[in-house]
Amino acid sequence: MASSVAPAVTFFFFSSLALCLGFSAAQQVPAMYVFGDSLVDVGNNNYLKVSLAKADFPHNGVDYPGGKPTGRFSNGKNAADFLGISIKLDTNSLCLCIVLSDLMTCLAAEKVGIPTSPPYLSMVSKAKSNKRTASFVAGVSFASGGAGIFNGTDERYRQSLTLTQQAGYYSTVYESLVQQLGTGAAHEHLAKSVFAIVIGSNDILGYFKAGSKSNLPKEGTPQQFVDSMISTFRQLLKKLHGLGARKYVITGIGAVGCCPSQRKQNKTGDCNEEANFWATKYNEGLKSMLQGLKSELKDINYSYLDTYSIFHDFIQNPATYGFTELKAACCGLGNLNADVPCIPISTYCSNRNDHLFWDLYHPTEKAARIMVDTVFNGSNVKDLIAA
Repeated sequence: MASSVAPAVTFFFFSSLALCLGFSAAQQVPAMYVFGDSLVDVGNNNYLKVSLAKADFPHNGVDYPGGKPTGRFSNGKNAADFLGISIKLDTNSLCLCIVLSDLMTCLAAEKVGIPTSPPYLSMVSKAKSNKRTASFVAGVSFASGGAGIFNGTDERYRQSLTLTQQAGYYSTVYESLVQQLGTGAAHEHLAKSVFAIVIGSNDILGYFKAGSKSNLPKEGTPQQFVDSMISTFRQLLKKLHGLGARKYVITGIGAVGCCPSQRKQNKTGDCNEEANFWATKYNEGLKSMLQGLKSELKDINYSYLDTYSIFHDFIQNPATYGFTELKAACCGLGNLNADVPCIPISTYCSNRNDHLFWDLYHPTEKAARIMVDTVFNGSNVKDLIAA
């Protein structure tokens, strides 16, 4: 039995290597490593037993291929999927993944060369079950629903991967890449990769959530809270830089005061303009911080994606994008479908493409697609990739 397996393994290895040599060597991005919250969570929270921030049940995923929930807080795909489509990865990462791991796993992660970085906890779980080492050369996502810049932001959800934990898991991935590729090759790989970070909305929402101002570091003024968010985020970026990250795609916070959970607090259904104001103040501070960090760390490059502007334009000019319902969530129950989240007993709309929001916090697949397409085309991401 053993004698027949060895030739098969040898044949697979050299066949895979030959397949790799046949790919185009056109350089784009070898991998994308994703950090953030539920806007880009692609299934990490499925593996958190006591988390209240889960989407691995109907009616989530009703428009996803196969019509099944995946852990995305959406009727279909989310921003992480569309960002992955926009940033096309180099086929060399698929080759490296095939040689280091197995063909089917890599092809699943590298769907025709335009992947969505798979959830870290899923990769670790599968590797453990198959008694093999997970390969992270094609990228991975650490994003987790409920996460914020501050560790205490996720307390109302009982469990999430905090941004600190996400960075810790990335440290493990870094060590794995060094072991697999060697220090020099791992650093070259990471220097060409993109590090996408979507974070901060939960911190702002938690701060302005009615009757809940105890779990976050809110001593002092809202400005001091925002300043603390920015300084904490800066520390994270420097940590990632120390572990090889050089190219960052970082999003600002959207008009979070206009999500159904905030609108329902007003009798008129209007946006929570205070939350929106401080979201913009955070965005301004974030851009300033990134400029300063670039002056300090000369070898980093970044692209800032202005999600607030496009989200605000959705609200001001909905007909331009084909939206007719801006206030109510598609899936939920109660006032604006925002008293109860999108759970199996909730009702959901048949006209998802008309809605800006899928549930009380998250955009529909259509809104996420338009947002990523618009901010990506208006950014310097292409220059970032070429740098």
